[in-house]
Amino acid sequence: MDILLTNIANNTLQTWLLSLAIAISIALVISMARFIAVKQLKRLTTQFASPYLITLVAVLKRTRWLFILILSLFFGALVLTLPANVRSIINSVLIVVLIIQAGLWVSVALRVSIEEYRREQLTKDPASITTLNVINFIGKIVIWTIVFLLILDNLGVNITTLIAGLGVGGIAVALALQAVLSDLFASLSIVLDKPFVVGDFLIIGDLLGSVEYVGLKTTRLRSLSGEQLVFANADLLNSRIRNFGRMYERRVAFNIGVTYQTPRDKLIKIPLIIRNAIEQQEDTRFDRSHFKEYGDFSLVYETVYYVKGSDYNKYMDIQQIINLYIHEHFENEGIEFAYPTQTLFLQSSNINA
Repeated sequence: MDILLTNIANNTLQTWLLSLAIAISIALVISMARFIAVKQLKRLTTQFASPYLITLVAVLKRTRWLFILILSLFFGALVLTLPANVRSIINSVLIVVLIIQAGLWVSVALRVSIEEYRREQLTKDPASITTLNVINFIGKIVIWTIVFLLILDNLGVNITTLIAGLGVGGIAVALALQAVLSDLFASLSIVLDKPFVVGDFLIIGDLLGSVEYVGLKTTRLRSLSGEQLVFANADLLNSRIRNFGRMYERRVAFNIGVTYQTPRDKLIKIPLIIRNAIEQQEDTRFDRSHFKEYGDFSLVYETVYYVKGSDYNKYMDIQQIINLYIHEHFENEGIEFAYPTQTLFLQSSNINA
């Protein structure tokens, strides 16, 4: 009994044991509550698939053991008689750890929320993917900047002077990173103005490909031959871009030549045959078909129609069916396609001796 009453750092051994028991109990209670809550919420997410539940599970899982330990020790230390400076240090440590843990919670909540929203909007609005990438990056910078400033303020640092100093240093950094910042602002311009989105097919100069990723510094395209094309965002916005992803209708113009020996009544039928070939196809809109000109070796017909959609494979399938239809009906009507020929006329003269 005398041992328990022995003073250790102004507290009896019994008080130290009580403090330790409180700390261990609180740590166990928080850990068990966290474990049970995560398990139950995971079970609920399989039933309801709510983004709020998924975010809450991620936030709880992000709770660090160090935070639980320090929080438990803080409550355990409340029963101890400690000097004012030691108590102040304990309070400061708890506040710093709490600020960092809060930063982790907010950061993971932002990330998971953006990922869930991205998955939901992927098929509805591909442009939002680009926007969310930038929001996620800027959000993390803002969160951890606030965490850093709050920690310094808690430690007694005059953050007003620090912010002023960071402003001067920021100007120097901006000058040194001018090219990088130029690409960053170009990325923001792409996000806000949306000249293209992920999945669009672009032609930039003599390069072409589908947009795979829009980052803070570069935009990446996948070319038709398989390689990845990487463009700096600033250079990309200064280029002439042909965006086939915004093509809602594809205009198709093609010519057909028939021989000069084709009878007039057959020539009159040709536009009607071509029109029927086009109008029998789904997702097409006929515009015109005319006897255009007398070519060097053929009578030329020009036809224009529209395919409702931008899919190139779909356009080629339709064009193939139209060509086969025209070929079949020309064959039935006895109309001959023209091909490059030359006709030589020889004139003989009798020379009297």
